[in-house]
Amino acid sequence: MALSADDQTRCNVWILDGDLYHKGLLKFSLDAISLKDTLIMLVVDMSKPWTALDSLQKWASVVREHIDKLKIPPEEMKEMEQKLIRDFQEYVEPGEDFPASPQRRNTMSQEDKDDSVVLPLGADTLTHNLGIPVLVVCTKCDAISVLEKEHDYKDEHFDFIQSHIRKFCLQYGAALIYTSVKENKNTDLVYKYIVQKLYGFPYKIPAVVVEKDAVFIPAGWDNDKKIGILHENFQTLKAEDNFEDIITKPPVRKFVHEKEIMAEDDQVFLMKLQTLLAKQPPTAAGRPVDASPRVPGGSPRTPNRSVSSNVASVSPIPAGSKKIDPNMKAGATSEGVLANFFNSLLSKKTGSPGGPSVGGGSPGTGAGGGSSGLPPSAKKSGQKPVLSDVHAELDRITRKPVTVSPTSPTSPTEGEAS
Repeated sequence: MALSADDQTRCNVWILDGDLYHKGLLKFSLDAISLKDTLIMLVVDMSKPWTALDSLQKWASVVREHIDKLKIPPEEMKEMEQKLIRDFQEYVEPGEDFPASPQRRNTMSQEDKDDSVVLPLGADTLTHNLGIPVLVVCTKCDAISVLEKEHDYKDEHFDFIQSHIRKFCLQYGAALIYTSVKENKNTDLVYKYIVQKLYGFPYKIPAVVVEKDAVFIPAGWDNDKKIGILHENFQTLKAEDNFEDIITKPPVRKFVHEKEIMAEDDQVFLMKLQTLLAKQPPTAAGRPVDASPRVPGGSPRTPNRSVSSNVASVSPIPAGSKKIDPNMKAGATSEGVLANFFNSLLSKKTGSPGGPSVGGGSPGTGAGGGSSGLPPSAKKSGQKPVLSDVHAELDRITRKPVTVSPTSPTSPTEGEAS
């Protein structure tokens, strides 16, 4: 059909806004007179594929119920249905000048078309013939990548969705177009297809099934065998699986239902802390200053004993006397007490004014380190030292703590001996 420059392809668009509440308005847009010049477009949201099949079936049922109520004469309705069947069967892929299929006879006259025997359609093709063209548009196909990342969708899931939508399209003889306004995919194709169907413009756009987010299947191109190609790629899914069992709605995340907790004012929070601190006892803030130190060994000691032993272990020793080092091992309290005990023995048992010295030598001995610190009487007589005093002293320190004066009294001659 050739159009002049004055001809215009203008059409009205009626939208029910996706709400069944508005289905009663169909009587103002779709009546018995305008039905033959009407195209039905069913829109699916591909960002929510779990609603796709249910949405298509719901709105297709609304249109069917409305057309049944129009009370169109049976002869006129049958003519519209037969025209839709012929258009479906006589589809020719763009570029095929000589179709191989016998049912595609474009050179036949109108009488030959009426008298010719049309090959039967597939078992699932045009089982719901509305008598008017139907177009299924899947919008927001850019969400396919989001479904792959966030909900772990695989290629077989999208093939599964496409196969079910294509089976629906076969039942109504509908075309299928995947679109994305965000990525500007196939938006102009929708307009071209609508104009071609309503006004009979030349059709030169082939089918596209390779790109999963830009599918285009015109009415008459598809069949059950072509849909079966999608099933060959299934690994974990089966063609006979229910759509609702495989494509399910993802669970709602828990954080959506969490209540928002409001923080209280800073001054109110600080006043509460001040009240709590005022109720606590004074010693709760830290340890008392005069707390007795613990013995490094970990065993509890009496304060007098620990203090006296610590003081004795660091008490200065006169420079002239070389006594046993009380700090043989730092922190070893028992060894320090023993060292003090032997030092006290050396101080108390001295019988001469000079006092004994260990390893220092004295004028009386004439030796520079051989003296063992024994009393002079033992040296003169040659007798062996008697250890009775030592045993008595050991028994005494086991009964009570040893208290040693930090500065033991020494005779003036002891300093001279050094």
